[in-house]
Amino acid sequence: MPVPLDPPSPFRSAALAAALCLAAGPLLASAPAARAEAAGLTARAVEEASFEGGPLGRALVAKLQILLDRRGFSPGVIDGYEGENVVKALTALEFAESLQPDGVLDADLWAALAPEDIAPVLVDYEITEADLEGPFLEQVPEDYRKLAELERIAYTGPLEMLAERFHMDRELLAELNPDKDFAKAGTVVVVADPGPPLEEPTVESIEVDGAAGGLRAFDAEGLLVAFYPATVGSKDNPGPSGEHQVRTVAIDPTYTYDPKINFVEDGIEERLVLPPGPNGPVGSVWIDLTEPTYGIHGTAEPAEVDKSWSHGCVRLTNWDARELAELVREGTKVVFLDPDSEAGTEAVGASGAKETAAQ
Repeated sequence: MPVPLDPPSPFRSAALAAALCLAAGPLLASAPAARAEAAGLTARAVEEASFEGGPLGRALVAKLQILLDRRGFSPGVIDGYEGENVVKALTALEFAESLQPDGVLDADLWAALAPEDIAPVLVDYEITEADLEGPFLEQVPEDYRKLAELERIAYTGPLEMLAERFHMDRELLAELNPDKDFAKAGTVVVVADPGPPLEEPTVESIEVDGAAGGLRAFDAEGLLVAFYPATVGSKDNPGPSGEHQVRTVAIDPTYTYDPKINFVEDGIEERLVLPPGPNGPVGSVWIDLTEPTYGIHGTAEPAEVDKSWSHGCVRLTNWDARELAELVREGTKVVFLDPDSEAGTEAVGASGAKETAAQ
């Protein structure tokens, strides 16, 4: 078990947290214009997009999201739209690079993200027979009792599966591949290339900032090495506070619903064990914490990360949770920032989770 670090510096946390809140405006200003040009987005436009100053077009935003993902500063789902998660990722990267953390893309940051020898951000992928084997669900039931009857809470089809594999929004994947049959082996489609997941350095401490809607990971030197947008609970289910530790990691976990110790779902009073699967309540990864029933986990709805609520745990996209799971170890410190303290930010909605996973 690693030796615990000193608590994260309040100055560092406060500076970055404040920047994350204050920076949410500049990039968002042109979002309506970006959505207006949604029709006809092409792979060539994304690949050739470059920052020239001024408003960001949708092709450039898609490229920016992929480049941020490669650096370990996740924008959440890659969809080509400007939004708070992009701003937060930019701000965190600026902070890590000792730049002014304002969440606004400028020439210096673009040069660091997109050097002349940059690898293509989009690549061709040929759909295989194995991709089509499934199992797939026609529809994911909402009722926990029906979920418990399934063998696996699987994807709804190849489009959803491939979109998640390449960190993309399903609409963007379909838009870049008009008239392509995702249910046919041999079909070649254009996908994002977010690069391999981070494998080092080992994360020694984590800050969960519910007010800013993000999770920040630090190495042994206290350097910010990764950022992930996160949904951290809700007003009705506030999450833990203070310092905790990673206890264990479960890949492809089951989900145990127990209304006696957890929340009550639609009046269901019996204990249920839901099967594993990417569309389950905790997604495809569970990082268990020493605080009972709390954890960091994936989600069935990656586009909703930090746009909805959880039952109190820390919800990431499945791919971000999987990457983080490979960087932590037993004893990694997890600090939940108090939104009312110096290190916190203006309260936006705290967390309160009661999810559990198979040990």
